[in-house]
Amino acid sequence: MTPRCAAYSTELQYQELEALPWNTIPIGHTASGKEHGRKESRSVKITCVDESVEALRLPGASIAIRLHRRRKPRGKKETRETVYAVSNLPPREATAENFNHYLRGQWSIENRSHHIRDRVLGEDASTISIGTTPRVMAGIRNLAIGALRLSGATNIAATMRYNAKDPLRALPALGITT
Repeated sequence: MTPRCAAYSTELQYQELEALPWNTIPIGHTASGKEHGRKESRSVKITCVDESVEALRLPGASIAIRLHRRRKPRGKKETRETVYAVSNLPPREATAENFNHYLRGQWSIENRSHHIRDRVLGEDASTISIGTTPRVMAGIRNLAIGALRLSGATNIAATMRYNAKDPLRALPALGITT
């Protein structure tokens, strides 16, 4: 079973998760390494939750997760971050190592979609803000990225630069033939 995780969505949920007795729960998994010019360490704790964690009120929530990250970029100060999440995975199937892997895997979504939308397509710099136009533009950007991926593009930025020289090159990616 693939776990569904949800980050806290309200301040009350965050406070409820933070208030769990994390200091009495042993660390279930740790990982550390050097990547992208920084040292990083992660520790994961998991615990069962039930109706007593009133603020969660998420159907099927059975596990609370606490992920603590420490990062030390070369030449900069160390940063620390604690993230809380809940999951519907049955307690007997939950391991801290699996959750570490699963939560870390969420970055692949960030890198494959959001990063491209921001860096290549300039979504965060967009000044479009009237009505539903921002949503429409996000949909068009997603369509463009999806069409390029389906056509076999592995480097979206390079493919877009290539197609910009002759916009008719992009039509086959949309299933349009001339």
